[in-house]
Amino acid sequence: MTSISLPMPTVGVPLPGRGCDCTRCAFWMGPDGRGGPATVEPLCSGSNADCSYCGCAATEAGSPAGACRSCPIRCGSRTDIAAWMHDVGGTLALDDLSVEGQLPQLPSFIPMTDGSSITALDASLRWPAYGVGLRRVFSPDTHTIYPRFAGKDARQVLGLGEQQKAVLVGYGEDPLVEAFWSYRRRDGLVEELASQKWDVILSPNYSIYGNWPRVEHLLNMRRCLMIAQEFHEAGAVAVPNVYWYRLEDLERYRAWFDDVPAPGIAVNLQTVRENNNWDSWALPGLYWLAENLPEDLPVLLTGLSRADRIAQAVALFGDRLTLISQNPHQYALHGAVMTANGREDIHARPGDAFAVTVRYMSSLLPQR
Repeated sequence: MTSISLPMPTVGVPLPGRGCDCTRCAFWMGPDGRGGPATVEPLCSGSNADCSYCGCAATEAGSPAGACRSCPIRCGSRTDIAAWMHDVGGTLALDDLSVEGQLPQLPSFIPMTDGSSITALDASLRWPAYGVGLRRVFSPDTHTIYPRFAGKDARQVLGLGEQQKAVLVGYGEDPLVEAFWSYRRRDGLVEELASQKWDVILSPNYSIYGNWPRVEHLLNMRRCLMIAQEFHEAGAVAVPNVYWYRLEDLERYRAWFDDVPAPGIAVNLQTVRENNNWDSWALPGLYWLAENLPEDLPVLLTGLSRADRIAQAVALFGDRLTLISQNPHQYALHGAVMTANGREDIHARPGDAFAVTVRYMSSLLPQR
């Protein structure tokens, strides 16, 4: 969270319970589905048992002034939690949000680059689409659009041909996407990116971690859909990113996607490196999504690089899967390639190494 001031609420908004106290929370559904005396929106089954913030004393007497302002976590004990609730529309429900549109024709594999050398890397490929990360377009230091992209057509900046697609992958580390959220309205950032005519924008991802308060989960799930709606309203083809922590989160997404003609669903898996996280969180959630989302809904996954995990994703989603990865570019910087035997350091020219890895990763996916 940045230091930019949040708008203060002009009317009362439902609030989470201080200290993760469910009985004082406006969002607790309780065991009977109706919640407690403070419940306004019964959509949460209860506090997070692994929360590291329930005992926070920053708002108690004698704590440092402004301690909440320097904390990146939103919890019910924050002195400005009402402002955060107002900032997301005074609700943590999802059914008031809508993201419509249709994806253009995309290849099953989209390589990401840093946006500075696509012409050289693409010389022998003429690949149908390329992705560029948000941090290559939006500065984490100045919180503004880089001059290279400001007021310009993204495809022209990247040196792409008329038939090639430009995909903005709006993911980034938490400080980057939080800054984008905080400054987007003041500086018209969403409208600026939409005006750059990206063929697809994967909307920014707001994280969910196991030791965070439940209200932080709920706020971030809403923000992921909310900012996708803002891109849609600005004229972009926007695909919402989703994260989850409990089965009830997935069920809420199912209800939302059943009602909303969204262009697709995106999941960022770049931080899922350890097998434990893949086996306990990512893969079970992907299984559930595959079984419960509309069968024709496109699925865009970012961050898979291991052949076995890609094979599992293909088995789940078939030819509606699009994989986006920065591995070809990262390997090419070192003259390395990815093959069925893993990484091979062959000291190739970057363009040649890039082409080899792109073709290999594409071969792991159904072609369309």
